[in-house]
Amino acid sequence: MTDLNVGVLGTGMVGEAIATRLVEVGYDVVMGSRDAANPKAVAWAERTGGRAGTFADAAAHGPLLFNATPGGASLDVLRAAGDLAGKVLADISNDLTSAAVKPVAAGLQAAFPELKVVKTLNTVNCEIMVRPDLLSQPHTMFVAGDDTDAKALVKGVLAKFGWPERDVLDLGGIDKAFAMEQYLPLWLALWGVKGDLRFNLSVVS
Repeated sequence: MTDLNVGVLGTGMVGEAIATRLVEVGYDVVMGSRDAANPKAVAWAERTGGRAGTFADAAAHGPLLFNATPGGASLDVLRAAGDLAGKVLADISNDLTSAAVKPVAAGLQAAFPELKVVKTLNTVNCEIMVRPDLLSQPHTMFVAGDDTDAKALVKGVLAKFGWPERDVLDLGGIDKAFAMEQYLPLWLALWGVKGDLRFNLSVVS
């Protein structure tokens, strides 16, 4: 168990998967949305023992946040979240607002320089994010961010989700996050060919 408080921004499939798994592995979680009475968040809280609140409630809850909102809306969400200085944001979003992939994490870091943004988990389906052992072989998860301690904190959560340290590849600074986000078209193509979402890539040498 851990006493670390975590806020999850977003109530969709990804936010629910992340928030539920965080509760399962011992974190105290607030799921944030625009309205504290959001039916999805309230139902999730009743089911898991977590709590529902606004984006600001989730952001104020603890030092670590997960951005599970659509990438095109993330900037507005963070603006609604209040004081983010010194907090760590695990950004797992992708921008699906147009045919062209748009950068998310680097833009969030530029807009909120006192926030420590770490890109991760955006290259797999939400099931695999929180249950990497659903796949039959070892596979790779990436992280990118400018702050070493922030990345260590996020890697610790990944370990609790079941990602072995050997399978977590640190790409470097937040400028590498866009490379991760540009994988989205290939991910969509693979989904179309495979017909299911339980897959990932493995970096081998």
